[in-house]
Amino acid sequence: MRRLLPEPAGQTDPYAAYSDVPPMRVGMVVSADGSVTDPDGWTDGLGGDADFRVFRTLRALADAILVGAATVRTGRLGPARLRPDLRERRGGPPAPIVVVSRSLDLPWDLPLFTAAETPTLVVTPSEGSVPSGIRVVRAPDLRGAVAELRDGLGLRRLLCEGGPGLTTALLREGLVDELCLNIAPTLLGSRFHTGLLSRLDAPVDLDLTAVHEDEGVLFLRYRVRTTS
Repeated sequence: MRRLLPEPAGQTDPYAAYSDVPPMRVGMVVSADGSVTDPDGWTDGLGGDADFRVFRTLRALADAILVGAATVRTGRLGPARLRPDLRERRGGPPAPIVVVSRSLDLPWDLPLFTAAETPTLVVTPSEGSVPSGIRVVRAPDLRGAVAELRDGLGLRRLLCEGGPGLTTALLREGLVDELCLNIAPTLLGSRFHTGLLSRLDAPVDLDLTAVHEDEGVLFLRYRVRTTS
């Protein structure tokens, strides 16, 4: 990838470009007209190899990867894995995936729960039961859950991969420090459009801090402005 901002530069290592990891980072790919899913209802067809390189890098730099329950229920999200080079740079196994679920209505037989190298965690306000061996963080709300992940489990650098509902909820609570938005050179139109966010209570202002490009994909880094 090549850097366009803050000042142009030649080839840049994605791991170095994203190594200043904030406490809560959101990483998502969207089409040029703002859809977070391809015509098959997933993200795989949007950003191609360039997006996957950054996707894997953000995971390698995180202590935990947050995903919403709706994403898990699609059945297409597998356990986190690391390429050998990223495993070496990370210095250990992949970060755990953390599933955020209000109801605990989850497909527990998926490899995400049964075959993950680093066991998957579940965050929930529910007092319901889960299968044996599943680690659960029970908290009344997202703010409490994030505090428990950081202070209770030592998972301080969090990466949210969506979907839109979880991303919106984190933004509403003022828990997001950075948005890493990868814009794919694709137009999908309204027939296939799934928006980046649900309804926000108020606008959230962003400061653009970096822009990279690779294979036509624009990689934008935005700092989320605090309201305090």
